Amino acid sequence: MPNKTVIIAVVNKAYVEKTVVEKATMLDLFLESFWLGEDTRPLLQHLLLVAVDQTAYLRCQFQRLHCYRLVTEGVDFEGEKVFMSDDFVKMMWRRTLLLLDVLNRGYNFIFTDMDVMWLRNPFMKLSPTESVDMQISVDTFNNDPRPEHNFVNTGFYYIRSNNKTISLLDTWYSQKDHSAGRKEQDVLQDLMHGGLFQRLNLTVKFLETTHFSGFCQDSQDITAVTTVHANCCRLIKAKFTDLAAVLRDWKQFKTVVKEHTEVAGKIIGDFKWAPHTECWNSWK
Repeated sequence: MPNKTVIIAVVNKAYVEKTVVEKATMLDLFLESFWLGEDTRPLLQHLLLVAVDQTAYLRCQFQRLHCYRLVTEGVDFEGEKVFMSDDFVKMMWRRTLLLLDVLNRGYNFIFTDMDVMWLRNPFMKLSPTESVDMQISVDTFNNDPRPEHNFVNTGFYYIRSNNKTISLLDTWYSQKDHSAGRKEQDVLQDLMHGGLFQRLNLTVKFLETTHFSGFCQDSQDITAVTTVHANCCRLIKAKFTDLAAVLRDWKQFKTVVKEHTEVAGKIIGDFKWAPHTECWNSWK
């Protein structure tokens, strides 16, 4: 973008392969949300898909997207990486190193997981103030601005490139070899609760789930919701099923409101998301 901001998502083979019962992929759902969202379609021009294996890279090129093939130095990231498996943890740390490189090159970025549906343009809800260094999602929003009282989710965040944020990611990544079996999000949490944000003088905004929601805490306002993240979910198949339901709800809402403007207020008041049944069951 003109202010050197790029949207980044990481994709592997598991996210570009069709599920057993569906005729689409997680990548298809992700891209569909941009097509269906409000003022989101132009953002695809600024989306960089980072492929961690050749299958994902070829699929990205087939879709005529902006694609980057990340070299993973002999580690196989092709298959589904189940939450908290060894390969899952390795992939999260490799992602962090890539994002540090992006900041070092002077680019701001929104990082988004592939299981985030973009229903509205997030820049309308993100602070445009350059003094805000990082804006990051949370599983549950408690309206408390203090870092030590929040629990972040690194599946969606907006960060500006400056000396403070580069130091943050540099310190964060430096913990990789001292955090065996722990994902990068947990380590960032510990650093945040240990006072690193204050020591770096970082200005951080924790994003309200009314706008930046997830399965852990649904947005209760369909007129305000911007993104929906399949957090609190373990398997790709479960995420796909429940996110497909999110897009169905979204399409139905937009259609009904458009066709019945005289009762739009009641429709909005009565709206409820379909239950995220598959994701709840993925933990059993």
